[in-house]
Amino acid sequence: MATMSLRIPESLHRGIKDLATKDGYSMNQFIISAAAEKLASLATVDYLKERAAKADLAEFDRILELIPDVEPDEGDRLS
Repeated sequence: MATMSLRIPESLHRGIKDLATKDGYSMNQFIISAAAEKLASLATVDYLKERAAKADLAEFDRILELIPDVEPDEGDRLS
């Protein structure tokens, strides 16, 4: 495991410390979890962009054509 030294604003440090303590985590665990969450979200965006680029739009349009063209139920209408 690698070690990293960070300089962060005092207010951010206090906020992390308060939340980590409140939830029963160390600051280290909190920061690792936050970094992992951010990494996962960015990887997901990249994955979805790749999938969209490979999409078969003709097939998508064909599937949309199967949906009946009817008015939505009263409870499903947008105001």
